[in-house]
Amino acid sequence: MEYENKICFRLFGRDALFTDPVTKTGGEKCTYSIPTYQALKGITESIYWKPTFIWYIDRLRVMKPIRTQAKGMRIMKYQEDKNDLSIYTYLRDVEYHVEAHFEWNEQRPELAADRNENKHYLIAKRMLERGGRRDIFLGCRECQGYVEPCSFDEGESPYDQMEELPLGWMVHGISYPDETGREYMETRLWKPVMRHGCVEFIRPEACSVVQQTRKMSPKKFGNGNFSGLQEFEGGGEGI
Repeated sequence: MEYENKICFRLFGRDALFTDPVTKTGGEKCTYSIPTYQALKGITESIYWKPTFIWYIDRLRVMKPIRTQAKGMRIMKYQEDKNDLSIYTYLRDVEYHVEAHFEWNEQRPELAADRNENKHYLIAKRMLERGGRRDIFLGCRECQGYVEPCSFDEGESPYDQMEELPLGWMVHGISYPDETGREYMETRLWKPVMRHGCVEFIRPEACSVVQQTRKMSPKKFGNGNFSGLQEFEGGGEGI
């Protein structure tokens, strides 16, 4: 399905660590081969976000070979006065093309007056041209990322001629009560397949393996904690 409010951006950086949670139990981290849906959603929200809408990631294109590098990391032991050495496995020299669009958050009826699609789309495009409103991180704090506008199909991928590459079970993302209306947080799993260098993401509600993580209540927005509410209630465009 085509959306008129979609954006496409080039995402790149020197290192990335999209952690496979299975590898964290031993105190070490190993990255997935590609970014998770949730990581890309967080990056898109760093470009531009408001609680009025939800970003959905449509496609990912891998533009550089998938390479890894192991690094020794000194991890602080908070129960002791000494630290320890762990091995983290990072992705090296990464570059992706990402396509995303936004839809209104139906769990936020109090923000219905802010549903101006053209306004938010134009702001998102401006913020993308400036590299995003907030810092971009590729999976973790020590991996700085960068974004800029691009065309999804431009350039060549080293995997253009590869018909199919199954990537196994991966975390798709986390569903929060602010977006689902349910009183608990959920973790979603799926099995992505890369075809000709591209991964087509399924929608969160299409994930068949979902685990309730813990109880959680949605955050309430009002005049006391969201200044934009007063602005568009008064006839303005909000922030």
